[in-house]
Amino acid sequence: MTTFKEIRGQLIRSVSSDPANPQIGEIWYNNTIGVLKGYQTIAAAWASGGSMGTGRYSSGAFGTQTAAVQFGGYPYLDKKATEEYNGSTWTSANNMSVGVSDGTGLGILTAGLAFAGNASYPGNPILTSTEEYDGTNWTSGGTLGTGRNNAGGAGTLTAGLGFGGRVPSGPSAVTNTEEYDGTNWTAGGALGTARYALGSATAGSQTAALAFAGNTPPFSTLTDVSEEYDGTSWTAGGNYVTSNRILSGAGTQTAGLGFGGIDPVGATGTTALYDGSSWTTSPASLSTSRYSATGVGTQTDGLCGGGAGATTATEEFTGAFNATRTLTTS
Repeated sequence: MTTFKEIRGQLIRSVSSDPANPQIGEIWYNNTIGVLKGYQTIAAAWASGGSMGTGRYSSGAFGTQTAAVQFGGYPYLDKKATEEYNGSTWTSANNMSVGVSDGTGLGILTAGLAFAGNASYPGNPILTSTEEYDGTNWTSGGTLGTGRNNAGGAGTLTAGLGFGGRVPSGPSAVTNTEEYDGTNWTAGGALGTARYALGSATAGSQTAALAFAGNTPPFSTLTDVSEEYDGTSWTAGGNYVTSNRILSGAGTQTAGLGFGGIDPVGATGTTALYDGSSWTTSPASLSTSRYSATGVGTQTDGLCGGGAGATTATEEFTGAFNATRTLTTS
């Protein structure tokens, strides 16, 4: 019988405790507990999370994988509904003051901001108003300089950023960027490419934001262009893995996460990772292709909620990581 030493040219070490700094592929026998162990890379994966109380799409969100807020969206007539996620369960929270669909969120569960979007019926007017969330209640915030829907967002309640989006007339998509200080919105540097229904690194900051993909005029045109913001101006980044719109985003400018949307073929579950210069396709895809869903969290701990068809489905993303594992024969 061939031995491990003959295959690898070395014996398996027998140790009383696991090594403090193992290397990838290292194997050892822990003689204290009598098990064979190894240090390996665990692949990235999407897994089902708790279902939302009510299915929705074109809603907004902010927060983290274990402390998220989802607000507004269709098919509500008033579009004021809010739900909070604790990493396993969604629960109803206080309604917004003004219902919104196609809105954008930024911040954390206890200090979040909802801005842009379409107001409730009749007419679905595009909003310039914003609302702030303290973990319990919604209150009015500052007024946007340019009303829009389907915009990108990043940052915090006191240092937020809104960019791109769709306006009711003119070229439709805009390059406008606005910065929020907790009270007022002021103009920032313009995007190089006008777009709406874009992805954004929701965990990014006002001085290090990422915009990617989306719709450019006319409506049928998709883009794969990415741009990075330094607090003053936008510059070109690596192109997204495919032209895409109505996709979701999470992460930061140097560790971005994009997923779902509509590419030239149709609805997709493709997931992509950004390292600050280029995008790569992750081997992990959403279990169900979807678009008009929300995204929050980081490149290693992301969250996708809702989507077209008013689904209640939630999925949680765990990025690839290295870990010690007990080795078995199965």
